[in-house]
Amino acid sequence: MNRSTLLLPVLAAILFVGFSSIYVVDEREKALVLQFGQVKAVKEEPGIAFKIPFIQEVVRYEDRILSIDTLPLEVTPLDDRRLVVDAFARWRIADVVQFRQAVGSGDERTAEGRLERILNAAIREVLGSVTSNTVLSADRVALMRRIQDSAKIEAEALGVEVVDVRIKRADLPTQNLEATFARMRAEREREAADEIARGEEAAQIVRAQADRTVVELVSEAKKNAEIIRGEADAQRNAIFAEAFGRDPEFFAFYRSLSAYETALQGDNSTLVISPDSEFFDYLKADTVK
Repeated sequence: MNRSTLLLPVLAAILFVGFSSIYVVDEREKALVLQFGQVKAVKEEPGIAFKIPFIQEVVRYEDRILSIDTLPLEVTPLDDRRLVVDAFARWRIADVVQFRQAVGSGDERTAEGRLERILNAAIREVLGSVTSNTVLSADRVALMRRIQDSAKIEAEALGVEVVDVRIKRADLPTQNLEATFARMRAEREREAADEIARGEEAAQIVRAQADRTVVELVSEAKKNAEIIRGEADAQRNAIFAEAFGRDPEFFAFYRSLSAYETALQGDNSTLVISPDSEFFDYLKADTVK
């Protein structure tokens, strides 16, 4: 056996050991070097690093911001109106050594399960301290900030930083929706009935005022008409009296003609009167001069 034949396995072994001692950390990762389960080195910067082959191993974790969606959670605010809340959070591994100690041989999925329990507890605590109207109003932004602050403190034990928490949905449970809608309809119908009653009352007031104004105007007009008619009659009687004083015979003649005109109206008028009645004085031919 020649020397070249012996060198090839040795060279291969050296190359294998050399490659086994080199590892590369991506810019999206953090790495821990473990020796018999104990942390021996932390590699957070991207690049090439070395380890003891066969004795040490490299465990990699995400260095990017991760997201987690919580399952629908039922909470009870102060006014006892239950709400179903969906939320999501963004988080990242802040202390990789503490993260390893917290999750052990687990990974990010293990941390997500524990982080979800932390978020659910924070959501129940914060939303349970306010009314449902506050949860459903624009004040939700402040509530999400409180949830984030509470979860952030609890998540520090995992070596995790909670970057953001958002409430995606906060609705009434399905079984309560119909009752809530019925109550809302009843409230709107009551408000509509109140408005209609107030409108009818106002209409009655307006109609009463209008009727009173009509009565007052008609009464005033009748009074003025009677006054004018009385003044006219007085003037007429004064004129008649003056005319009678000037020429009594002509006045008697005029009054007789007016009586004839009133009595002999129509095409077929009949009078039953004695022929020598004074009514016919001015119709007799021998009296006309």
